[in-house]
Amino acid sequence: MRKIWLVPAALAALGMATPAAAADLAARPYVKAPPPAMVAIYDWSGFYIGGNGGWGQARACLDFVGPAGILTTEGCRTGSGGVVGGQIGYRWQTGGFVFGVEGQGDWANLRASRVSLINPAFTERVRVDGIGLIDGQIGYAWNNVLLYLKGGAAVTGSRLDILGPTGVGVAAVSATRWGANVGAGFEYGFTPNWSVGVEYDHLFMGRNNNSFSVVNPIVATAINNRVSLDVDMVTLRFNYRFGG
Repeated sequence: MRKIWLVPAALAALGMATPAAAADLAARPYVKAPPPAMVAIYDWSGFYIGGNGGWGQARACLDFVGPAGILTTEGCRTGSGGVVGGQIGYRWQTGGFVFGVEGQGDWANLRASRVSLINPAFTERVRVDGIGLIDGQIGYAWNNVLLYLKGGAAVTGSRLDILGPTGVGVAAVSATRWGANVGAGFEYGFTPNWSVGVEYDHLFMGRNNNSFSVVNPIVATAINNRVSLDVDMVTLRFNYRFGG
């Protein structure tokens, strides 16, 4: 008889415990998972100023021009050296595309010397000592990584010296010439304002005629010279962008 009464008592105790457990579960607060962290978007827009330095190579081909326009060819020579300078520009970004304008000026020490093919007693030396670029840019940015193409106008300061048997200059001519340039670059923004990059430029300076300051000792009848010039540059660049 006692066993029969124990069964209803156990069921009653279970019924009282179940609502209490359900109440405990309902009392637990709901906690929402935190949102994912926002990734900072790098903005390339704004004015910037910077410096650059690197290596350059000039290839010059020389002709002497006589009174009747007859050319006496002296061939080509190649010289390389260092370049160092600065740049200033402005960029604006639309989506992933980046557009810009930039002016750059560099001191250069690109020299090429060769013994004259016409008269081996003399040596011809071509030197490029200044380079300027005015360019437009178009590129694409992956956050703080930028790849771009550039192109525009180029100007160089160059000099041709003719050295005598003792190495003393006997004739010279200096020229400032205008041409065109194209290039490409990579830039990495390592802080919101600072970036570092590498750039390649090729300058097409064409042909230019200049008169000698004295009679050309190699070809006395030559009234001037004609020099065709191309320049290649590879530079490491640092930029500071305002308002980053």
